[in-house]
Amino acid sequence: MKTNKSFTKRLKVTRRGKIIARKAGQNHFNAKDSQTNRLGKKKTVHLVMTGKRKRRFLPSQF
Repeated sequence: MKTNKSFTKRLKVTRRGKIIARKAGQNHFNAKDSQTNRLGKKKTVHLVMTGKRKRRFLPSQF
């Protein structure tokens, strides 16, 4: 099965195997948000993936 490259490029795998991604909805239209919301959008999200999905999106890693 081919790797979904567009999704794979948005992920980072840590040394211990955790998968980290950016939060959605932070690229534009942020001027009206409060500063708390804007800063909160900068944080990363820990993704929990099943083994099947890991094989699909990260075949070289797992």
